[in-house]
Amino acid sequence: MSVQVILREPVDHLGRRGDIVKVATGYARNYLLPRKLALPVTEANRRQVARERVVADVRDEEEKQAAAVFAERLSQVVCVIARRVGETDTLFGSVTSSDVAAYLAEQSMEVDRRKIQLDEPLKKLGDHIVPIKVHREVTAEVTVRIVKEGAVGGATPGAEAGDGDSDTATTTASVDDDA
Repeated sequence: MSVQVILREPVDHLGRRGDIVKVATGYARNYLLPRKLALPVTEANRRQVARERVVADVRDEEEKQAAAVFAERLSQVVCVIARRVGETDTLFGSVTSSDVAAYLAEQSMEVDRRKIQLDEPLKKLGDHIVPIKVHREVTAEVTVRIVKEGAVGGATPGAEAGDGDSDTATTTASVDDDA
């Protein structure tokens, strides 16, 4: 069984604001309608969504422009993360979206870790391009450089993780201790 609803907000994999979509009855009743993401299809609701759409389109354009500016700043960042490696330069562990988000937070750029689009954790030394979804239509690409622990900034090769010689080594130590 299915029902038609008018979307009040964009819903991933379903449609944009103002679209009339056919969804399962339970999905509409238990998810879309209680969260005010959709309305039942009636003439009055069509008019209401049309009015909301005009205001929301202006707001969305402003958000998109702000996201584009933030994405440009984000694209300039090179995220340097130090990890312990074995004799054959294989990482002990990996670099996850949480690690990238923590580094960006230190740089005063708050990014939700769920917006960082890593298919799987990074497990090799070197530079990696990581996409970050800043807005529905704006994606920034950040370079993540994974280096050997002790090879960052002023840290010496024999330095312990807790020395605090560089910000990245301190961050890495706290992440490694949690694992």
